[in-house]
Amino acid sequence: MKRTFLAAAVFAGVTAVIVLASSQTQTVASSQSGQASDSSAVATFAGGCFWCLESTFEKLDGVSEVVSGYSGGHTQHPTYKDVGKGDTGHTETVQIHYDPDIVTYDELLYHFWREIDPTDPIGQFADRGSEYRPAIFYHDADQQAAAESSRDQLADSGRFDEPIVVELIPFEQFWKAEGYHQDYYKKSPLRYKIYRTGSGRDRFLESAWGDDLKTPYPKESKAGPAGDETDRYSKPDDGVLKQTLTRMQYEVTQHEGTEPPFHNEYWNHKADGIYVDIVSGEPLFSSTTKYRSGTGWPSFWEPIDDSFIVKKTDYKLLYPRTEVRSRHGDSHLGHVFNDGPAPTGLRYCINSASLKFVPKENMQTQGYGKYLALFGEQ
Repeated sequence: MKRTFLAAAVFAGVTAVIVLASSQTQTVASSQSGQASDSSAVATFAGGCFWCLESTFEKLDGVSEVVSGYSGGHTQHPTYKDVGKGDTGHTETVQIHYDPDIVTYDELLYHFWREIDPTDPIGQFADRGSEYRPAIFYHDADQQAAAESSRDQLADSGRFDEPIVVELIPFEQFWKAEGYHQDYYKKSPLRYKIYRTGSGRDRFLESAWGDDLKTPYPKESKAGPAGDETDRYSKPDDGVLKQTLTRMQYEVTQHEGTEPPFHNEYWNHKADGIYVDIVSGEPLFSSTTKYRSGTGWPSFWEPIDDSFIVKKTDYKLLYPRTEVRSRHGDSHLGHVFNDGPAPTGLRYCINSASLKFVPKENMQTQGYGKYLALFGEQ
């Protein structure tokens, strides 16, 4: 395949090594449903050569296994040789088996973008052709929403001059690649290093991301010695926020901006779940206290827990208003007014850009299980 040509062209004298790796007897791969066991979840990504994605994701805490294979095409039981012809519709893919209590899907997406060229729809780096096209194969609506949000944040960040063109595709089938492709970076570290260096992947990533390439994913801090849940939440540094938030989210949360009414994500959102701080993840509001105020912004008559809310007086409109901020993220959320419904008479007028919605069915796996009691569940 093309990587054999690349190694020969860039590194004279190592051709025989790469040819040996790509000419072994092919073994028909078996299909996998993509369903995880009770203790794990599955993510499916394509980003050029699967050797490279495998080596990146296997190093993350909470990832139990990364499997190389093929997805996105029409050919049943494809082999490496079949896919290399470019007419199967498949692209080289990895399936990541992970524990969502340790590493979230959002974190996997964070690392995915830092491993690919998201502006190239017809290959990755020196590997050209549809069999190397990048894609995110989402397994459910939550993964789809997370992938769309992550993609849009990257586009809004201005990191790349060209459009973000990575496909988001409903997962259908995954065909496991031949055994010699699995953990290739471990089995043949020298050959892998030669290939990766010659592909141009690392040069591109270092140029595109600079020092930000090594910035850790902004995780919540762990609970304190006393087990106080409020100690879980913290604010990442400004450099991380600029990478992970959209322009609107950054302007609203960090500079007390205001998004337009009726043209924001949650003003008319009706699903069951909770709304957490987009910056820190601390729980703020519940769909059980959300109501239609007619203002064009999400409105609630009370927060989940007052301990997560800070109120300040501001005079930006030359008269006093009560600003609402998150305690741990210090995010500007909106304002509270005394014209709300019973039982509190309050209207928490909140910017969607300050919030992230966690559906009720995902609250347990995302660490918000204690708040299921808001919905009459234990």
